[in-house]
Amino acid sequence: MSNDLGGPVTVSIARKAVPGREADYEAWVSRVTAAVSHWPGYQGVNVLRPAAATEYAYVTIYRFSSWEQCHAFEKSEERARLLLELDGMVEGEHEVKRVTGLEFWFDLPEVPAQIRPSPHKMALVVTVVAYGVVMSLNLLFGSLLAGFPLWLKALFFVTAQVLLMTYVFMPQATRLLRGWLFKA
Repeated sequence: MSNDLGGPVTVSIARKAVPGREADYEAWVSRVTAAVSHWPGYQGVNVLRPAAATEYAYVTIYRFSSWEQCHAFEKSEERARLLLELDGMVEGEHEVKRVTGLEFWFDLPEVPAQIRPSPHKMALVVTVVAYGVVMSLNLLFGSLLAGFPLWLKALFFVTAQVLLMTYVFMPQATRLLRGWLFKA
């Protein structure tokens, strides 16, 4: 598999811990997080704990700057050694999803990994949501930040926009528009 689109890669891995081994699994995730944090291109990790939305599995989501950097970690001896530690700690098969670029904003646990919205639909939704977020932030905070240096205002607006889009508005927009987005 290669990343023909270039840019960042997001990988999510869903695993179910054996009942009673949850603390062991969480300790294992901490070891993996520490190991991956020094790899070139590593951009971060998030762990979702078991809940109805994750079908009661742990979902580990990690990001790399490029497919090549992600692939290097995934094929490393260090990762292979860590995966051996999972024996007896997880049950069933794990589920892996890899997305590139903006696709991670359109990833829903209930939609099969191979189904992706078309690029023009993703671009349209991101444009509309980004416009709404930018306008709202400017209306709410523009006058409060008027006296700040341009670089500081830009930092505030970009950070707020990315966080709001990633954790609030894109998940809502994706669920709301699911029927249209994932329709062939």
